[in-house]
Amino acid sequence: MKPEELKTKEVITWCPGCSNFKILQAFQEAVAELGVAKNTVIVSGIGCHAKIYDYVNLKSFYGIHGRVLPIAFGVKLGDPTLNVVGFGGDGDTYAEGMEHFVHNCRYNADLTMFVHNNQVFSLTTGQATPTSEKGFKDGSTPLGVAEKPINPIVLALEAGAGFVARGYAMDVPHLKELMKKAINYRGFAFVDILQPCIIYHNVIPYLQKNIYKMSHDTSDFKTALEKAREWDYCYDKDQKVPTGVFYESERPAFESQWPQLKNPWHKIKREINWQNAIKEFN
Repeated sequence: MKPEELKTKEVITWCPGCSNFKILQAFQEAVAELGVAKNTVIVSGIGCHAKIYDYVNLKSFYGIHGRVLPIAFGVKLGDPTLNVVGFGGDGDTYAEGMEHFVHNCRYNADLTMFVHNNQVFSLTTGQATPTSEKGFKDGSTPLGVAEKPINPIVLALEAGAGFVARGYAMDVPHLKELMKKAINYRGFAFVDILQPCIIYHNVIPYLQKNIYKMSHDTSDFKTALEKAREWDYCYDKDQKVPTGVFYESERPAFESQWPQLKNPWHKIKREINWQNAIKEFN
């Protein structure tokens, strides 16, 4: 398969030059190279990221804000043979969706979550999110954000995610390889993608200067945490920003531990008698 076959006829309405174009390209190339298109379902939430639903020719579900992961989880349990990929934004995932994110890390269900993290609510004109840096100013926080941002990499590691990585939207070849690893991982694979918003949060110069690719034993949890804490998602210090896989464990996936999911019950053909089913409601 060629990546072009995963395109749709929908007009792309992201801002010209938006780094979401790079994530779209990396994902289409990753799916094409893996050859998993026929068996893949994507789920998106609400926000600029969610438009990817319209631009990828795959089985898809357009969810609501903060609810990408419970929908993806339900799809996976409904048919464990499917390759389920969720797309969320930082506001979508780390604000309204925080409880779902933490518990999916803990469950380690066999699905993939890509977060477009631009550290602002761009679709609603740039308000602060849980990952906005301390001091960030916009119309809703004119005095600047006073709180430290959430570090989603540390959070995912501590919550028990099996595969934790960070990508950079402007580095398509590297991001594509991270996506392929995440999709192939059997368990909950989480990739936080730094996706600078060129309108409301253009931190490309800082990232271009400070990003580097990690090289360490990804089975070493202690080292993964140390690497995760190298950057605090702020821009007031000249901190290096590690990208790549932080951690990869061999922990069993959620559904592999449930005996009722081991038999192919989802393939059983059922003859439903609708008259009997609705009789009590007549």
